[in-house]
Amino acid sequence: MLYEPANIGPKAETAVFVMHSSADYLSFSACTQLSRRGYRVLCANNSTSKSGISNDGMLDQVLLEAKAGIAWLRKVPGVKHVVLLGNSGGGTVMSAYQFIAEGGTSACRSKEKIWKCPDTLADLPPADGLMLIDSNWGLAAMTLFSIDPAVRGKDGRMATDTRLDMYAPANGFRPTGSSYGPVFTRGFLQAEGARNNALLSEAENRLAAVAAGKGPYEDDAPFVVPGAILLGSNNKLFSQDVALMAHTRKAWPLLHAGGRETTEIVHTGRVPQNTRSQTPSLMQGALKTTLRNYLNSYAIRTGPDFGYDETGVHGVDWTSTYASPPGNVQGIKVPLLVMGMTGHWEYLASETLYELSHSPDKSIAFV
Repeated sequence: MLYEPANIGPKAETAVFVMHSSADYLSFSACTQLSRRGYRVLCANNSTSKSGISNDGMLDQVLLEAKAGIAWLRKVPGVKHVVLLGNSGGGTVMSAYQFIAEGGTSACRSKEKIWKCPDTLADLPPADGLMLIDSNWGLAAMTLFSIDPAVRGKDGRMATDTRLDMYAPANGFRPTGSSYGPVFTRGFLQAEGARNNALLSEAENRLAAVAAGKGPYEDDAPFVVPGAILLGSNNKLFSQDVALMAHTRKAWPLLHAGGRETTEIVHTGRVPQNTRSQTPSLMQGALKTTLRNYLNSYAIRTGPDFGYDETGVHGVDWTSTYASPPGNVQGIKVPLLVMGMTGHWEYLASETLYELSHSPDKSIAFV
């Protein structure tokens, strides 16, 4: 869907391209609101399932679909500049696209990358700017944060370790808002990081077996991970305990209603979410993808110090995947705008993105 202002003016020379990693964004707020403010806006959907039931979107394919949108905008009469806008999971798509467009396939094939990008991603036409508007930490990191470390499997049956159950009152859970102590939080996150790395090893080993002709299919295989779907607030400690991911480390511009602006430590305004575990459900709680899609879109490495606290995340190898905006911005040089919306926990990623960015022209604000 191409949105244009009713009266074409100088701002219409800048076209904004908007696409999410999986959601339907044909009528997203940026489409209507930016066009009302004078810009051309192309809002596109990719081939990823929009139901949320299956995580079938391979990032490499989505990036090719983004390429088609950008190439189309370059041919629109009157368009001189194309700017990418990535919101929430769209931050992964747009940052990965620009990262590879600027650095070429050598950037997404560097030795630390879990998944080496294919030749089809060569020669992507770069955009002129990037906006990460309430982007999260990326598809891979959001999968990491969603892994239930309490899951234990035996004889094909799933069980849970009550010592790592974030929904157990004994561990600090309260339906109206939980308060997890430092001992439980540390143990939960250490186990989460360990399970994440174990899943990564399992997927790599199983795909190697497929390549050796020892898998169930010759090209790929299903990969279903109990308690690991990345949608919503599933299994995220910080979704229930708002003392986690609660405020920025530094003071930043904060925009208020009526046009007022302050500079301060930015606190979240969110409320607790998710009062029951989705882990027992295949449809609502399991990551349902394939080995290739997992390694391309949802896998990331963590170190032994993985965790998060009131101000952010540590112990994640951001550059181990290009499904990671914090890793991608380190290879992007075009102008960058980062904004965080304080009504949700995704806002805190903005500080990480801004500070890791290597763009010589970058701006940040919170709302």
